[in-house]
Amino acid sequence: MIIMQTHTLSKEMLMAILDGIDEAIHAVDKDGFTIYYNKVAAGYDGMKVEEVLGKHLLHVFPSLTEETSTLLKVLKTNKPIYHENQRYENKKGQLLETVNTTIPILKGDNLLGAVEIAKNYGHLNTLSNKLMDLQSKINRSEGSKKISPFQASYTLADFITDDPVCLSMLQDAMLFASSLLPVVIWGETGTGKEIIAQGIHHQSPRKRGPFIAQNCGAIPATLLESILFGTEKGSYTGAVDRKGLFELASGGTLFLDEMNSMPLELQAKLLRVLEDGSIRRVGGTATIKVDVRIITAMNESPDTCVENGSFRDDLYYRLNTCPIYIPPLRERPHDIRLLMEKRLQTRISYLLPPAIGEMFGAYHWPGNVRELINTIEYVLLKSKKETISPKHLPAKLKKIKQQTYTPAKLGSLRIELQKTEKSMIQNAMDLTGGNVMKAAKILDIPRQTLQYKLAKMEEKSNTTEVPEIRHAD
Repeated sequence: MIIMQTHTLSKEMLMAILDGIDEAIHAVDKDGFTIYYNKVAAGYDGMKVEEVLGKHLLHVFPSLTEETSTLLKVLKTNKPIYHENQRYENKKGQLLETVNTTIPILKGDNLLGAVEIAKNYGHLNTLSNKLMDLQSKINRSEGSKKISPFQASYTLADFITDDPVCLSMLQDAMLFASSLLPVVIWGETGTGKEIIAQGIHHQSPRKRGPFIAQNCGAIPATLLESILFGTEKGSYTGAVDRKGLFELASGGTLFLDEMNSMPLELQAKLLRVLEDGSIRRVGGTATIKVDVRIITAMNESPDTCVENGSFRDDLYYRLNTCPIYIPPLRERPHDIRLLMEKRLQTRISYLLPPAIGEMFGAYHWPGNVRELINTIEYVLLKSKKETISPKHLPAKLKKIKQQTYTPAKLGSLRIELQKTEKSMIQNAMDLTGGNVMKAAKILDIPRQTLQYKLAKMEEKSNTTEVPEIRHAD
């Protein structure tokens, strides 16, 4: 919020500063009358500065109300609003859309007014639609030898692993690919969720159709809606008839990444698409049939997202038919060496001493495979084809004490960890009466991972009693 200080700028200096900012700025007093309105804002709104200055906000923009105007909401609550979409008409009847950041103007505890900085959402939407048009034209072009931006470039074979959990996951992915059911993929950032999504599409009967990916957390909610569902001419300033991603992906697969970042009201619209296979463009009334397979991804457990309110439970039940969990790299240390060998190929025998490999294995890799690959590229650049030594490593790996991670100690540590894991699993299963879902929550691991570990425990010991498994009702 803006706090007025005892010293003041001259009016001319203040106006010069504000007029020099290349953003739409609109300020009102505590009663809602405009006290400042720059030319950029006037250009956005299709108005003249003198038509707005000194007038009440609702007089100039009659379609707004105290509930829908971000400026009036801030005057009412004294709380700032960040990056909120606002749709309204000016006095000329033109439909406008902006993304607003609005903050109160305070002198001590006294409210003097509010100021708003707005970005032209309609312009952003127009640019987005132009990009979609370009991609659509490329996709439709015949005889081109270039790869379409709507094609999958990865297969399931591109997911490199020898980890038992991941190998089982790949088998599930192969099975799910043969169906038309929706798939939910979850795992930490950098684990390879899009590789699996593209691989499922590539293995499916829809492999000749388009594969379109959209990150749901990268753009404002209103813009995301028009990108997904398309627009009808007149739905906002500059809007034209435009297909959305659902129409463009018809006959193929639509991959929605960071699904838990999608606003709940938009999730409700997605649920309707899944239920009846039809969409309605923004600003349109006609129902359009689409034939799309939905694959979603998130970086948290779907169960956790439902609990914290970022994922609708009705959508969860509809999408979670075919769940896939990708473990983080730190839980599959053998894959670290495998991925390094794959990246370095034949050069690893003389470029990467075992001691350096152990230091890589000891690091926790919060960015997972993506971070590992980038680190390898950094090390190769630094080493200039010399044998890799600690001096070539980034600071995060130099902190690892090599002597702490000898192969002998790794072996004994692995055994102790297995014993501890088995004991914790047995205690959790006993505590919950064999309920896998409740036990997984206690252990803070996915239900699928616990089921896999229980199956492995049963395979390894025919004489040792394994906790009775009782699934959640």
